[in-house]
Amino acid sequence: MKWSEALTALSQCGLGALILDLDGQVRKINARGDELLHGDGKLEGAPLPACAVPLLQPVEERVYGNPAFGEYIARCPTPTLEDLPEGYRFLVFQKTDYEACHDMLLSALNQIKESVIICDQDSRIYFLNDAAVRMDGLTNYGVVGEKLPNVYKSQDDKGLLVPWVIEHKQPLRDVRQHYTTCRGRAVDIMASCYPIVQNGQVLGGCSVMEDWSTVDELHKKIIDLQEKLLHVTKEGGKKAHKNVLKAKYHFEDIIFASDAMAALMQRCRHVAKSSSSILIYGETGTGKELVAQSIHNASSRADGPFLAINCAAIPENLLEGILFGTEKGAYTGAEQRPGLFEQADGGTLLLDEINSMNINLQPKLLRVLQEGTVRRVGGMTEHPVDVRVLSNMNITPQQALEEHKLRRDLFYRLGVVDLRVPPLRERMEDVPLLAKHFIMLYNQKLNKNVRNVDAQVLELFQSYNWPGNVRELQHAIEFAMNVLPDDRNMITLDYIPENIVQVQQEEKDAFYPVQPGLIAPYDKPKRDKYAKKRTLREVERAAVYQALRHHQGNISAAARQLGMSRQNLQYRIKRDGIDLNEFLS
Repeated sequence: MKWSEALTALSQCGLGALILDLDGQVRKINARGDELLHGDGKLEGAPLPACAVPLLQPVEERVYGNPAFGEYIARCPTPTLEDLPEGYRFLVFQKTDYEACHDMLLSALNQIKESVIICDQDSRIYFLNDAAVRMDGLTNYGVVGEKLPNVYKSQDDKGLLVPWVIEHKQPLRDVRQHYTTCRGRAVDIMASCYPIVQNGQVLGGCSVMEDWSTVDELHKKIIDLQEKLLHVTKEGGKKAHKNVLKAKYHFEDIIFASDAMAALMQRCRHVAKSSSSILIYGETGTGKELVAQSIHNASSRADGPFLAINCAAIPENLLEGILFGTEKGAYTGAEQRPGLFEQADGGTLLLDEINSMNINLQPKLLRVLQEGTVRRVGGMTEHPVDVRVLSNMNITPQQALEEHKLRRDLFYRLGVVDLRVPPLRERMEDVPLLAKHFIMLYNQKLNKNVRNVDAQVLELFQSYNWPGNVRELQHAIEFAMNVLPDDRNMITLDYIPENIVQVQQEEKDAFYPVQPGLIAPYDKPKRDKYAKKRTLREVERAAVYQALRHHQGNISAAARQLGMSRQNLQYRIKRDGIDLNEFLS
């Protein structure tokens, strides 16, 4: 199409269009474009107006221009012109008042502390703000379009409130309600719900909610402060008070959407009720200490102290005294002081990286666990202690035993219950929710207003192996938000740590399937050009497809070839709709 024809046709379709020369001057502009920019026929030959500068940004970034109060424009996909001079730019744009207003309102809703859910007239979820994401453990990515009763189940006789206000066209204010999400999270709220009505037509309904568990938590803190004040006594004329260390995290603080983590949380909540020792194992960065603290806070010892020590961080010659206490003169400089077991009496002691404890110190730990008494270093007296011991390590118990890093008899005492925290690559369903959670966290810390990651980043995240697990994902989000320009509100590939993008590119190249007769394996330039046109998911799906075909649908064998777990491969098979019957001979 020639530029003169394009300008006329686009104007007839209600789209503005203009041509910029090498100097940034407007060479041609159609009638609709002049109208949208309020040019009054004076734009040709003049520099591009300041209000139209955002049109120079790529279409996918959706940057708005503001020609006048309440008026917005945004760039559209541009057709190819046959006679456009080299170096000239052809910009197509349209009126986007409603889109810009929509984005502003959604951004505003994400800034308020109350949770907001908006539904359409059929009670299908249209939007959750950031506070609702945080409270319910759900994302827009996973629930938009779902009917409200499929996502939330009321635990009260009132039922869900939003469908009621839509049906009766009446608001309900300040209603206390309990419900459970489709991911099993129990929520306690105070809600006000309103129908959304325009010209007598009910377009939907919304619910504005306050997390009432937060209010309950404030009540508990007040009671705790009162109890601490009651412990204040006068000793020798000086004030002293009992200092009880508390665990910070609860099960509600653990972010997940996957069935694997849901099963783990269910087991954790169950075993939290007992006083048996628990061994938690999983790769570095999976959140083992969060699990340990949550177990303590859900146990009958929650009001007692929670102490933790990293066995790998303390020199071997000091660890014994720190754990069991010392008597004066036990060694040079030793003073009479209780150890962590005595300090944690009535509470919980977490032994982090227990496999790093010297094998010669482990029998004394075993004796404390068996007898419930501790003898200080250099002492003769046994001190009774009532302590629940939680421990964790970043290798499997079997590996720790085989490598003689853990005594077998100690393992039987520490691992009365053993819990495995799955790595992030085995629960990719958690990635969108975790990414959103970390974005909200660093929005507050860094005073940013980032909304989410874009589709390409999410695709990269869900195909990356995450050797550093949740901690690596958190670092990636923190890095991106530190380097993201202040005028951007979406994290794109340009701001993801280079090592993640590079590793993923290398894996894509390794898995790249050469199509016979299309591109020769040695023809690297053509191969690279072809690969760039394919998305990461397409490349990954092709690799999975090839492995399954090679092994006649045997998932375990295909997973070994691809270097991933069986669960991870099953997730990708389900996600990409691959039919295993196709590979059966």
